[in-house]
Amino acid sequence: MIRICEAHELSEALIEAFARLLPQLSERLETPDREAVARIVAAPAVRQLTAVTAEGRIVGLLSVAFYDVPSGRKAWIEDVVVDAAVRGRGVGEALVRAALDAAREEGAARVMLTSNAARQAAHRLYERMGFVRYETDCFRLEL
Repeated sequence: MIRICEAHELSEALIEAFARLLPQLSERLETPDREAVARIVAAPAVRQLTAVTAEGRIVGLLSVAFYDVPSGRKAWIEDVVVDAAVRGRGVGEALVRAALDAAREEGAARVMLTSNAARQAAHRLYERMGFVRYETDCFRLEL
């Protein structure tokens, strides 16, 4: 049994989950330190969702950020990762559904996300949930 919870405060379990799960998302990601995790949890425009087992172990993470621009209120899903040991059991779908519920609560007109081209299972999940591939170019600048 998996529960989807929103992290409202810093905890050792959350710090450990970031350290364990983010490398499974990308080997290039640096693990956020205690202060960074505290900032993430405290950010007013971000909801940090966790997938938690009955034993209290965090096995999935998803961040959803909200922002207002002239074209409307939007939500952006980031850093979706499910522990390899529990993939294929609906954890990712439960996290995304919770993010979509949060977006509705926040009045977002649109929810967006990006996904690495190599993550085909994630692509199938997003398409199954109604996301449509949007023809655009994504630009990035490392600061």
